Formats: sequence, C-alpha cells, structure tokens
Amino acid sequence: MYERPEEYAKYWVEQAIDFYKLVGKDIALAEFSNPNGMFVQGDLYVFILSPAGVMLAHGVNDRFVGLDFLGVKDSDGKTFNKEIVDDAESKGSGWVKYKWYHPRRNKVLPKLAFFQKENDLIFCSAVYSYED
Repeated sequence: MYERPEEYAKYWVEQAIDFYKLVGKDIALAEFSNPNGMFVQGDLYVFILSPAGVMLAHGVNDRFVGLDFLGVKDSDGKTFNKEIVDDAESKGSGWVKYKWYHPRRNKVLPKLAFFQKENDLIFCSAVYSYED
C-alpha cells in the first residue's frame, strides 16, 4: 500500500483519529490499549500521550498507561516524548526520530514516530528502521 514504512505510521495515526471521532475518547483509549485490537499489527501500534506527557494508551504495554513519559530518554539520552509533546503543541503534527530497543531483534534500532494532536490527545505511531 505504501512504499515507505513511515507513510504507514502516518496512516495509522489518521485511522486512529477517525476511530476516536467515531466512538469517543473512552472507547478509543481502551481499544488503543488492546494488544489484540485493531490498532496493533506486528511492530506497528498506536500510543496516546496527554499534553503533559502522560501515557493514556499504549498498544503493546498497558502497564505504561497512566505513567509520566515526558522525561523518558532513548538510548542516546534524547527526551523524545518531550519533543513530541512540545511539537504537538506548537505545530499540531510532525515527526520525531529516536532510538529504541527492539525486543525481537534484541538490539537498539532507529525509530521514526509520526504524531498529531487532536483535542487533548496526542496520537502517535512509530516504525523501526531496519537499515543498520
């Protein structure tokens, strides 16, 4: 469908926003946190941040929900969630690069996240880059 994986991350966010508008916040957040739900496919999933950096939904680890992720750092020490929150507030949407551990490949890989702010939610999805 898409030539570049990052295009799919953006599409995933757009689909999540459409779903949120259709079913409302509570049902959408529950579905986004369902590891067997419609917004988890392989390495691709949706996660939702509040404007304060609190994780409101996470597709593969529901234990993250309710935790403050603003200060979480990648393997290079980059506070990428803070960058997402700041850019979402100032620009509305965009891309952030960071490095994150890939559990199946057992190593840190570059990741590219697309985010878009909608009301009081920041919708995010990210793809790994497999080019070493």
